[in-house]
Amino acid sequence: MKWITREHPKIDRIACPWLIKRFIDKRAEIIYVPFDQVKKKAAQLKATPFDIPDVEFTHYGDECTFDYFIRKYELKDPVLKTIATIVRGADTDRHDLANQAAGLWAISAGLSYNYKDDHELLTKGMMIYDALYSWARHLQNENHTQNPVEYLLLDVYKKYIQQKSRSRKVPAWANELRERIQDQIDTNLTLNLKEVSRSLEVHPAYLSREFSKYFNDLTFGDYIRKLRIEKAITLLNDSKYSLSEIPYLTGFSDQSHFTRIFKKYTGKNPSRLIKKAF
Repeated sequence: MKWITREHPKIDRIACPWLIKRFIDKRAEIIYVPFDQVKKKAAQLKATPFDIPDVEFTHYGDECTFDYFIRKYELKDPVLKTIATIVRGADTDRHDLANQAAGLWAISAGLSYNYKDDHELLTKGMMIYDALYSWARHLQNENHTQNPVEYLLLDVYKKYIQQKSRSRKVPAWANELRERIQDQIDTNLTLNLKEVSRSLEVHPAYLSREFSKYFNDLTFGDYIRKLRIEKAITLLNDSKYSLSEIPYLTGFSDQSHFTRIFKKYTGKNPSRLIKKAF
């Protein structure tokens, strides 16, 4: 069977072919073409399109295409459910869903940068997902720190941090960070945790762990998305901007991603709001 999707894959468009070849059809042919040619080529080649808007194999709600493949083909392997959460977190910028999501995104982005040939990239990506599957099946309960004394020290450290954070006022870095985010949210669409931690001279791991305590129980990513959605609502009420322009003005990768996140946060479709504005 032939499967076709848009070129320059990163997460879903590598994870789904891996799932197809390993669990659905070992002889499957994966085809990558420019976005605007996917449906035309699918008809010509009698291939099934995936991970593009308005086809069967795509995102639904908060779930990504990888989730749909598992549901469609009734794959019961519990390991795949673990991997699905990681893939979903990486593919939808919800790194809070799984500890491994940010790492998967980083590795996938790096592979895409290093390998410009899509099929060579897929070959390398298959190895990554094979390794992820082995970890999820056999190694989830193992940690890099194997010494029991190290576990004890880590436990004491975590308790100390929790007690210390409960007993103190809002730290200076949190107040400064709030101001910097507000200052930059309109101009710096790539604002990220690593960047702000460097400017504040605060370790990114510490900032990530402590962030939600001072920002309405939201992760850094969720807080930034919330501000971008608030900005989008303002732009939707300004008739000089179209619905296709607003996602790029608010830092979203495309209109589909923007619509999905907007509906999640507001419960409404942005197209309805922009119609009211007119």
